Amino acid sequence: MKKFFAFLMLVTMLFVSSAAMAAEKLTVYTSMKDSLIGELKDAFLKQNPDVQFDAYVAGAGKLMAKIAAERQSGKMVADVLWHSEVPDFYQLKAQGVLEAYKSPNAQYVDSPVIDPDGYFTPARNGTLGIVYNTRFIKEAPKTWKDVLGPDYKDAFGVADPALSGTAYGSAAALVNLYGWDYFKDMQKNGGIMSQGSGQVVDDTAMGDLVACIGVDYITMAKIEKGATLAMAYPKETIVLPSPVAIIKGTENLSAAKKFVDFLLSKEGQQIIANNYTLPVRDDVELPAGSPLPKPHDAVVNAIKLDFEKMSGEGKEAFIKEFKEILRPGK
Repeated sequence: MKKFFAFLMLVTMLFVSSAAMAAEKLTVYTSMKDSLIGELKDAFLKQNPDVQFDAYVAGAGKLMAKIAAERQSGKMVADVLWHSEVPDFYQLKAQGVLEAYKSPNAQYVDSPVIDPDGYFTPARNGTLGIVYNTRFIKEAPKTWKDVLGPDYKDAFGVADPALSGTAYGSAAALVNLYGWDYFKDMQKNGGIMSQGSGQVVDDTAMGDLVACIGVDYITMAKIEKGATLAMAYPKETIVLPSPVAIIKGTENLSAAKKFVDFLLSKEGQQIIANNYTLPVRDDVELPAGSPLPKPHDAVVNAIKLDFEKMSGEGKEAFIKEFKEILRPGK
């Protein structure tokens, strides 16, 4: 009898061991907020229960530094990268870091950025609009130039483009649309450069500012909690895609492809929309009462940006010029 139980335990151990070896692993590096990646992870694992899923959440700059360190060490941990700095993906593609993969769901993606080679695919179209405190601003602004008027004097904020990729992208979009005169006029009207993208919305919610250029999901999360904020979208829309890509040479290619497929699926995109940011599919419902523009309309009206050139020395020169115009005390 003892021999039988010993044999049974051995068989059980071998079965558990082989099952563990057979399980797929997946490590996602992302700048998405914890709640969003948590919901996506749970839904993904319901469809793929044999995948061991880990997510490392940090800002795009930290993610890129971590990947650079892993490349130097010769041991890559990340299988999938997903963040909102589009120029980084062009750079990684040029460096041969990414795996080409055209998901079957990529055919439904509508975005200002499409890589024809499939090295990265937008999984979210982040938007920025004019966020205003309804205690002070009673009529919704209709154009980006409305915030240069007297109602916004000495109380309109923009985030520091050196601290926030979305702030850099939004500022670059407005310079493309109007030229540097836009921010020169903002400075003359007492425009204020705040800290990061979250801080400038906080300052508006507190009443330290009457309005700002704000990120969709940050603003709507505060509105949901009772902040006296509203968000207006001028027709010329600031759209900053968040691409997803697979790291070349990953040992977990199958799991990585499954995650990209899920992220671009209707179910995955609905989770993204429910978190108050713009999906890349037009067949997904936006939350009731959301000020978000329709995905296709946003893409059609998106302010043109050459993301491929928005890195390196070009970015440094832009930030230097921006801070020269809006520096405190000028």
